[in-house]
Amino acid sequence: MTRLSAPGLPEEAIRERARTGREAAFPPRASYGRRLFGATGQTAGQGHDALDTLRLVPPVFMPQRLEKLVELGREPVYQNVALDSAIGGFRSPLPVFITAFGSTRAASGDLGVPLSRQAARLGLPMVIGENIVPVNGYGRLAQTPDSASLLARISAYVQEVPEGYGGVVVQQCTEDADAEVWNLVYSDPAAQPLVESGRLAFELKVGQGAKPGLGGMTVVDRSTAEQLRDHYELDAVFGPGAAEAATGGDGEGASLSYLRSSSPGTFTEEILRQQVRLLRNNYPQARIWVKLHPGRDVAQAATVAWRAGADAVTVDGAEGGSGWAPLAFLDGVGLPLVECLHRIGSPAGNLLASGRIWEGTRAVKAIALGATAVGLGRAALLAVDEDTESGLERFVACLALELRLLISALGKYSPRAVGREDIWPTPDPTARTGHDEQRSLHDESV
Repeated sequence: MTRLSAPGLPEEAIRERARTGREAAFPPRASYGRRLFGATGQTAGQGHDALDTLRLVPPVFMPQRLEKLVELGREPVYQNVALDSAIGGFRSPLPVFITAFGSTRAASGDLGVPLSRQAARLGLPMVIGENIVPVNGYGRLAQTPDSASLLARISAYVQEVPEGYGGVVVQQCTEDADAEVWNLVYSDPAAQPLVESGRLAFELKVGQGAKPGLGGMTVVDRSTAEQLRDHYELDAVFGPGAAEAATGGDGEGASLSYLRSSSPGTFTEEILRQQVRLLRNNYPQARIWVKLHPGRDVAQAATVAWRAGADAVTVDGAEGGSGWAPLAFLDGVGLPLVECLHRIGSPAGNLLASGRIWEGTRAVKAIALGATAVGLGRAALLAVDEDTESGLERFVACLALELRLLISALGKYSPRAVGREDIWPTPDPTARTGHDEQRSLHDESV
């Protein structure tokens, strides 16, 4: 099987974590006693994005460390950092969740079920992405559900998740709504353990980081395109016959492939508000999540969702994404994650952040900027691709160690204690005044 690749991510470093776990948080053991370590000069303004250029800055005086010392009766160490977190109504052993993977080939082939099993064993909440049912089927009628089906992923998770931890979040787009995906899940006996334990959520997808303003996209062959023609927009973009098809010819090239596009959906403040309220009314035992793309009005949209009753709002920065996207969107459309977090400021609810999260410093920086938890996307897929049995578990073990080391170094002992004072350059509080005023005006109009 061809290995996945992920341009823009340190792929080999991620795979090393999937192979060796916690050891990968440190320089190679062979270099111990032989190499002198210090600043590399790679983080001061030379990072891949704005989050990389920020630095975590521990203080000299640490009153919270003194409080922990009194509590423990001894000097605290990094192992005393408690990472347990509440994420969108779910309990998680650390401030991390698995972001949405839908019907793209990378996630719906051999990796979807192993990822579900490992995420479950870790107790991490997991989002199952859009378009799986219309494309791969739900799986209820099959005696052994196909590994690409929605039911296969849910069943794999339910079988492994420890009591009291984790949860499954099922995303829905326009085409999923036509297939009544949420109704199928909510009434399925296989999902009842999640429903009854309060560990099922439905996520309303407003947008995604890789292609803000567009719906999901995949590439399908001619026979698959014929099966999906009644449900999706199809465009003969790829292959020798693509140009002929685009100008009205029959485009009969044997290797002609189609771009399958989902509807991006249409939202206004009132539509979003009513959608969240409808979800709350129709599925009273499910948590409600909302996923936003990195739009310029992201702060306003997050506030509308929280006020309508959303348990969590996920902001997918422009660095995020795991699916197929036009090249023009990858580096030129949408706000960076840091700017989204700056605009939201102090969140009015559970704020989840995703976008190129693969190691501890990026995670802690996002948390310091207001996120409750961070999402693993491409990094999670690469870890499972490296080792379908334990790759994600080793990767997360390394991440958890880094989180404890970093949070302890700040003189704090839980992710909730981390704040903007721990970031340099320190975010300017006056930079958010305009957005706060906009939010206040909106609140008065509600």
